[in-house]
Amino acid sequence: MRIILRHKGLEWREESPPGGYGSKEYKKIVATGNLPALLDGGLLIADSEAIAEYLEEKHPKPNMLPINLDERAKVRELSRFHDTRLEPELRKLFSQIPLYKPDHNILQKQTEEINQRLDQLSNIIEILPDSLLLAHCAFPITFSWVEALTSLFSLQISWPSKILTWNEKLKTFSAVDTELMDYNPKLKSWLRNQHAT
Repeated sequence: MRIILRHKGLEWREESPPGGYGSKEYKKIVATGNLPALLDGGLLIADSEAIAEYLEEKHPKPNMLPINLDERAKVRELSRFHDTRLEPELRKLFSQIPLYKPDHNILQKQTEEINQRLDQLSNIIEILPDSLLLAHCAFPITFSWVEALTSLFSLQISWPSKILTWNEKLKTFSAVDTELMDYNPKLKSWLRNQHAT
């Protein structure tokens, strides 16, 4: 979501959920306990896809969805692939982060699943983007997580060359580069602290 906010030149204030992620205190505000959540005036939205499309409709410039109907459908397809195929497989590794001795079977299985999803993604993406679209915005962060957990757990992740080139292109967009410069050091620091406890 922050990449979208940056790309559209919007101002925002970021706050940690009171009581922490999924806490009873936070669920009094967001019933599901989901992150991210957006509060815009009196409107509360707690779904990343809904937030992205809301921001696009309320602040349409610069466009982050194509005008062509078929192209818009393909952008949404790519976004759903991230949210329902790739990211859930990555998330299954999160339970292993604080463990002194992670479960080798889980690491192996999720390595295979992530490699399969990356291979599928390489067959879905078609051309290098000349503009930043909604569907692109989640991938750089997810790729950072894959890279960080690869280092942490010595995973054998096979990156298709097409995806590496595609990701480097995404990083050329100012909003992506700025977000990663801020996000990656925090991610690495958080992982070190979690894994050390």
